Amino acid sequence: MADVTLDTIGEILRSMFELLWTKPEGMPAREILASMPEWPDLNDTEGQSSLSTKISTNEKIIRLATLPLVEAGWLVKNDKGRWFITEEGRQACRRFPTAQELYKESVRLLEENKYNGPLYTIALEAAEEQAWELIQKYLQETRRIQFQTLIADLLIAMGYHLAWVAPPEKHHGQIDMVAYVDPLGVKGPRILVQVKTKGQAVTLEGLRAFLSVLGPDDYGLFISTGGFTGDVMEQSRSNLLRKTTLLDLEGFFDLWIKYYDDLGQEARNRFPLKAVYFLFGID
Repeated sequence: MADVTLDTIGEILRSMFELLWTKPEGMPAREILASMPEWPDLNDTEGQSSLSTKISTNEKIIRLATLPLVEAGWLVKNDKGRWFITEEGRQACRRFPTAQELYKESVRLLEENKYNGPLYTIALEAAEEQAWELIQKYLQETRRIQFQTLIADLLIAMGYHLAWVAPPEKHHGQIDMVAYVDPLGVKGPRILVQVKTKGQAVTLEGLRAFLSVLGPDDYGLFISTGGFTGDVMEQSRSNLLRKTTLLDLEGFFDLWIKYYDDLGQEARNRFPLKAVYFLFGID
């Protein structure tokens, strides 16, 4: 990155901060990269690919510019390719008047921690993002009954016992499954499950409709492939949802991986995954 000026890096960071500052839920990296302006400094290498990472030079420079921020704890990148500014990052932005000074401080911290292997890091980062995009697309395009079966597989792997599952040929309102913590349903609460697969974020109205069917001793599990609106997520931090769990695609996938060894072979065949190993963290 020696050919890229500090002013260019500052512009990269400033543009990124402007995109993320008002989004506590973060943004997909691909949207951030697509929104970045073009800089004259990068024109000579724009669109070229690195043989080691198969990532364009322009994208590589942007990703490299963010690595010190990640190591400083000011920017978080999850394994689904979503980037977030942390509260420490917001405070750092307020401490340093320009993006260039912020970047200098992050590089100082990077060197202080003797961080190694940036090219391996961005190769892994880009691969994780691409893998999640393919997984997300697969799940979003899965038919409702097939996705509902995956939910049932997961609940069984987690140790729950399904007492009832809605037949595929009928619409059963707000409830798609009923589960208990033991085979007879005599221990613990009844768990009512709703599965939404239309790809649209669940609104407060949709959440309230689900909550209205929960009895005083019931627990709720609301699963939505389209996620939940900001208003719903705000409600999730209140006492209103103390007995209800919201699960989006990322949450479902994380649980699927966590309980993968407990899934039956038929369940694994329905949603097949394979681990891939990357060289990481060396000079």
